[in-house]
Amino acid sequence: MTERQKQILFAIVEQYAEVAVPVGSVTLAKLFSVSSATVRAEMVRLEEMGLIQQPHTSAGRVPTDAGYREYVNDLMERGEDMKDGRLDRSARAIEARVTTNQSRADQAIRSAVDSLVELTQNLGLATIGDQLYMSGIGNLFSQPEFMQTDHVQAVAKLLDNIEPWLKEAAPNEPLNVFIGSENPIGRASGATLIISKFRSPFSDRSYIGVLGPTRQNYSKVTRLVVHAGAMLEEIL
Repeated sequence: MTERQKQILFAIVEQYAEVAVPVGSVTLAKLFSVSSATVRAEMVRLEEMGLIQQPHTSAGRVPTDAGYREYVNDLMERGEDMKDGRLDRSARAIEARVTTNQSRADQAIRSAVDSLVELTQNLGLATIGDQLYMSGIGNLFSQPEFMQTDHVQAVAKLLDNIEPWLKEAAPNEPLNVFIGSENPIGRASGATLIISKFRSPFSDRSYIGVLGPTRQNYSKVTRLVVHAGAMLEEIL
């Protein structure tokens, strides 16, 4: 993949996350100050690589799971320190809410989840001992991607099996991002699971994260999930 193809792919990921509408060549041509024909040629190549696809009802393109994976891998490889001191308003909001409940570990974790729900408009989840706390299921099913019955059923299967899967698989990385078909369960759900591992009074393998459509602002959401986990580990 050339540098220009990469930039076009990443622009499609970011534009689609923002407006939930397939991205066309005219929009990208304006962004990169090249002709629409040039952009269309590059989009054909990206489609041949399996990184973008054209929905039946639109002339624009949307990312595939593989396209999102390229974007997320690049995000991680850029070496952005997700635990640094440059806390924006969203990160400070999580911190303020959790700090007021730090005397009770279970309530602090619930507060962090509820904050993630509000800030990301995804479903939030966390393990508290042997239980899984979830909040924001209405957010999840209000997303346009999950209006279809088959997607709803696949997401429901994913939700039903997250807790036993976390116990069995116990992902060991500080941040885990499972995109669409990468999910171990509910592969056809079109959902992304972003989780962070942290130590708590309940377990050395506690988890907090969000579940939402593959159409995500990955830069913002991954940073907030990592921050929530790191903060909980620090205060608990």
